[in-house]
Amino acid sequence: MAGYIIQDREKTLVLPCRQVDQLLQAADGDAALLYLYLMRRTDAVTAEQIMQSLSMSALRLQAAQSRLEGMGLLQSQSLPVPEPARQPAEYTAAELGEMLRDGEFRMLVEETERCLGKKLTTLDIKRLANLRHEVGLPADVIFLLVRHCVEEQERRFGEGRRPTVSAIEKEGYYWARRGLFDQESAARYLRTVARRREQSVQYMAAMHMGDRRPVEAEEKYIAQWMDWGFSPEMVALAYEKTVLKKQGMDWRYLNGILRRWDKDGLRTPRDVQEEKRPKTAEKKDRSLEEFMKW
Repeated sequence: MAGYIIQDREKTLVLPCRQVDQLLQAADGDAALLYLYLMRRTDAVTAEQIMQSLSMSALRLQAAQSRLEGMGLLQSQSLPVPEPARQPAEYTAAELGEMLRDGEFRMLVEETERCLGKKLTTLDIKRLANLRHEVGLPADVIFLLVRHCVEEQERRFGEGRRPTVSAIEKEGYYWARRGLFDQESAARYLRTVARRREQSVQYMAAMHMGDRRPVEAEEKYIAQWMDWGFSPEMVALAYEKTVLKKQGMDWRYLNGILRRWDKDGLRTPRDVQEEKRPKTAEKKDRSLEEFMKW
């Protein structure tokens, strides 16, 4: 019978089926690898040792940690997320030449040049190498990243406009923070972006902004409100309160209202109305209800 044979069973590592099922269901290779590594270790280990042992970038390690924490399999302090430096990691001419001899990386460079409509500079190639080797994004994910950045640039600024490789690198760090290290999770994220872009029209209408597209800063506000779980109806209510207070639209003030509502757990107009009811009225209502019971 065909199958796999595990050699050298001198030592045994036993995992509960529940934990194994969680790892299999997550389908996250980095998370599973990190969990096995930590279960195998019998001593304290630093983030630097993990990254070196597993050939894993800080961003990939952080994403794996977050996934395990979300499953309740790990408690740890999150690693600090590195920001893109003004200059990417230094690679010698020999190192770049070696990278370009790798068919996958060479295809990545060629595809990026095709999408951007220009020949990449040495600095541009270094930035792509940084995403691939330092950040840890696979080449197929970077393909999706580049196309996404091109589409976003055209959507915002018109046909033919192209992003810089520096902007692509910055967006790549954002993807890494979200744990988008495989095609499936990246594609799922892009579908979410597209869906939210369609929904943003309803939020703009709630603020009497017409049918124009929101600019980048406005998109960030709307995305945050969606993350908080607020409907266009709730945004319309916050808009009314903003206009009454500020005599016009004020994005920061409106965002402050929604932030407070989120903190207080107010999710519907009825929640807001009930919050405004005087305490004495609430006591009278409760007294009346108790009296009616008798």
